[in-house]
Amino acid sequence: MTPALVATIMVIYFGVLIYISVITSRGADTNTFFTANRQSPWYLVAFGMIGSSLSGVTFISVPGNVGKIGFGYFQVVLGYLLGYWLIIGILMPLYYRLNLISIYTYLEKRFNFWTYKTGAFFFLVSRTIGSSLRLFLAATVLQLFLFDAWHVPFFVTVATTIILIWIYTFKGGVKTIVWTDSFQTIFLISAVCIAVWQISDKLGMSFSEMITTIKSSQYAKVFYLDDVNSTQFFWKQFLGGAFITLTMTGMDQEIMQKNLTCKTLGDAQKNMFWFSLLLVVVNLLFLTLGALLYIYSSTNNIALPAASDELFPRLAFNELGLAVGIFFLLGITASSYASADAALAGLTTSFCIDFLNFKDKPEAVKRKQKFMVHLGFSLLFLVIILVFKEINERSVIDAVLNVAGYTYGPLLGLFAFGLFTRLQVRDKLVPIVCVLSPALSYLISLNSEKLLGGYKFGIEILIVNGLITFIGLWFISRKGTSVKV
Repeated sequence: MTPALVATIMVIYFGVLIYISVITSRGADTNTFFTANRQSPWYLVAFGMIGSSLSGVTFISVPGNVGKIGFGYFQVVLGYLLGYWLIIGILMPLYYRLNLISIYTYLEKRFNFWTYKTGAFFFLVSRTIGSSLRLFLAATVLQLFLFDAWHVPFFVTVATTIILIWIYTFKGGVKTIVWTDSFQTIFLISAVCIAVWQISDKLGMSFSEMITTIKSSQYAKVFYLDDVNSTQFFWKQFLGGAFITLTMTGMDQEIMQKNLTCKTLGDAQKNMFWFSLLLVVVNLLFLTLGALLYIYSSTNNIALPAASDELFPRLAFNELGLAVGIFFLLGITASSYASADAALAGLTTSFCIDFLNFKDKPEAVKRKQKFMVHLGFSLLFLVIILVFKEINERSVIDAVLNVAGYTYGPLLGLFAFGLFTRLQVRDKLVPIVCVLSPALSYLISLNSEKLLGGYKFGIEILIVNGLITFIGLWFISRKGTSVKV
């Protein structure tokens, strides 16, 4: 695929996104940006959330990781399913009952000022880092297959990708994103389906033969039940996946903001239920693709790249034909941008509502401040991506889940304490507890093999982190006080 063709595809693709933005942002005000006036069809939100939830991390890292752990990631996916159903039954009714724009205002209603600000702060840190790492993948692919040929520096590539996101989200916000994410999800799913079909065809396999070949390969292992000390042990992965979802979706402004644009609680719950089932199927597709990529490489004596994240893009552009290359480009772009644009809107919303107190300000002031915050987070994405490029030595999906285990733990503890106790806390001490919890969790993880007879923590460190936060809040609680919400 020539750089000229790549550039043409990108121009057309983003032209369509900007056109959608123009249509959906007509007459938009700050309320439209934050809530889409609560008029989003539930089925549109459900479909679009596939793209924003998976991101470029799933698109590249999940197939690449099959070479290391087979279908082991599916253990995490099953945990996701449990997490989504807990959100449907526990968190969504709460958010709709309180009519929230920022979900962290629940913490203010339930506790007080410093608890509220602490929760919002940890979301900002978590989502800014996580979304930057996801966007890093898209920029890397564009650099490798387009901008390197034109001798364009990586800095310019990253800046260009972020500017494009900013252009089509800065006015319409979440209303635009509900529609653009659905558009981008079409390309994400099409890309993986076409890649699976083309690889099977090149290997001369029918659908049933493909399934049989994968089952008999070294990549077919799903459940790891034999070594409790392994990071891949089933219950670690399953419970870790459930709590990752509970926090990274149910306690995350970016994802919940789109759910809260549905007209009613019932619509939002239908959206989440059908989305959770679709997500299981789509992740299974990605794992199937990963196995096929390794089988194809072995069959054709193709050397594997040093970094597993490079396997799919290299084969897509160099081995699997023009159609796969085009749809890979569209798929990685769609998955990465669908995640990043929603994150940008969610971060802007949280900062404006939670830290700038938008509620009582004139519309003109809101517009100006929203513009500056939106621009500020865009620049922050740029800085984090450039730093990560210099220090990255691991699969991006591993990096994302590792960061989430430490940054989302305090949110898990705060929400759990609010929901499952009737205690109040000494509000000014909450930030201290929430800073110490990740630090203690890191020390426990670092020394667990010595202290716990070889036990090594994986993504379940999130549960430990949340538990430490919960215990810390218990110690600083005021006995005999009544709950505010």
